[in-house]
Amino acid sequence: RMFARRCGGAGGRCWTPTAAAAAALGAAGAVGIAGTPSRCEVPAVPPHEPGHLILGIPKKGRLYEKVSKLLAGAGIEYTRKERVDIALCTNLPMCLVFLPAKDIATYVGEGDVDLGITGEDVIGESDVEVQVLLQLGIGKCNLSVQAPQHLHLKPEDLAGKRIVTSFPHLSQKFFAQYEQPGNKTKIRCISGSVEAACGLGLADGIVDLVETGTTMRAAGLEEVGVVMKSEAVLIMNPHTKHKELVEVVKKRIVGYLLAQDWVMVTYNVHRLNLKRAEAITPGKRSPSVMPLEDKNWVAVSALVPKKRAPAIMDELEKIGATDILLTSLLSTRMGE
Repeated sequence: RMFARRCGGAGGRCWTPTAAAAAALGAAGAVGIAGTPSRCEVPAVPPHEPGHLILGIPKKGRLYEKVSKLLAGAGIEYTRKERVDIALCTNLPMCLVFLPAKDIATYVGEGDVDLGITGEDVIGESDVEVQVLLQLGIGKCNLSVQAPQHLHLKPEDLAGKRIVTSFPHLSQKFFAQYEQPGNKTKIRCISGSVEAACGLGLADGIVDLVETGTTMRAAGLEEVGVVMKSEAVLIMNPHTKHKELVEVVKKRIVGYLLAQDWVMVTYNVHRLNLKRAEAITPGKRSPSVMPLEDKNWVAVSALVPKKRAPAIMDELEKIGATDILLTSLLSTRMGE
């Protein structure tokens, strides 16, 4: 009796709770809601602080670990209690809800959640309206067409055949370009262990995510086509009422991500070699040069790309620079 309201999901149905149900869920710290089985079973967002921005992030797995590190680096502080899928941010008027990654785009698109972090593959499969604010450079993978290695197939060879996947919308759209009239590709949607489908005789090919390819090769499969490349992104509901706070969160994340690509190099160099040193370390805008007590020497500091830092230190040493130090950055606001 508690579940009185039904709403449309991404091509299916889901149930949302009454006030009594929300209170009960808050006491239990639960997010899963029992409802009528359907193709899209999306639980309701847990009870949260009214007026706060809601950020949805993956609740478990490798992406959860990477996102947690990202948020910590961006200075978004919270404490997640065990077995509770909601947490209040302690330094911003914001709530974090921990959700299945595959549902986050739907929540954001329907307005239940203001911001979310999930994969581009999830957004494509959910087919909802969201605004992508930022690519995060984590969770990179391919959504790939895979087939038994010994058959040496091409994607078009699998059009009209049996395909098993947990991405039916994207798969159907991909194979439509190769289908002959009257021979539609037979898409079967399952979740988990998709790579076993070919070996069990359930499919002629599969569409699944490939990160390192280890699981794919262990199942005797090979990548024969790429439906799309994917990585984790920050997404926003276009109609959120928290645009200013969204911008704050975005800037903090951008600052942390930029800091991962740069380091600060500082060194002492003779004035006669200063021009050569400045050519090696031009910085983002220009290096900072400070006089030393010995008037023939100066101290220089400049931002350099982290990937090139060891080679830059070698070059500085060759021209006579001394006391060369590298300092990592926690965060930054570099501007344009």
